[in-house]
Amino acid sequence: MKKSFSLIILAFTCLAALAQHEHASHPSTSGAGWTDLFKTDLSNAIFPADVWTVTDGVFTASADEALWSEKVYNNFVLDLEFKNADGTNSGVVVHATDMQEWIPHSVEIQIADDYSAQWSKANPTWQCAAVFGHQAASKRTVKKPGEWNHYTITCIGRKIWIVLNGELVNEFDMSLYTSAKKNPDGTDIPAWLTNPLATLPLEGRIGLQGKHAGAPIFFRNIKIKELP
Repeated sequence: MKKSFSLIILAFTCLAALAQHEHASHPSTSGAGWTDLFKTDLSNAIFPADVWTVTDGVFTASADEALWSEKVYNNFVLDLEFKNADGTNSGVVVHATDMQEWIPHSVEIQIADDYSAQWSKANPTWQCAAVFGHQAASKRTVKKPGEWNHYTITCIGRKIWIVLNGELVNEFDMSLYTSAKKNPDGTDIPAWLTNPLATLPLEGRIGLQGKHAGAPIFFRNIKIKELP
């Protein structure tokens, strides 16, 4: 019995390691199941008129208005590239159930120019690859402004894996965040994030934050694969 129990533990350990490895690298988006999140004519997107444009496959915004998927998603892998400008503060929004008041009704995967005077000194949960306001990235792998970065965000149930430029820098479990005031490590949650992540609905839209605080953001090669 003891040997059988040890084999079961070993099997679960191997499965966990395999799952982590699967979410710890950038996928090949040329395989089956992958599709563009947004059409280049933006016909399957929701956004205010004349804010978002696409030129040579590059998406950018002229104002701080999000670009939303027309479709709602639950479990998925999102793969994209982004390029910061000096001082960029943007994000990828997942599990959004309210497009007007999206901030407390979603999870934001932060994009920021961590080399700028402002964001280099910011709270780590406000820096690039953080789950905004909740959990910082394990290390800085974002490139300097003007260079393209590669993001892969995997959402399965209440777990989120974030790979930035080839490294798994954040592994996040929404179910642990049962308070709207304190993170599990005791740090304060920004006051405007009023809903505990453990209670958020999971089926929602995906969004890209626009030109925030005067600094632009650029996206391209935005691909998605839905998961069971």
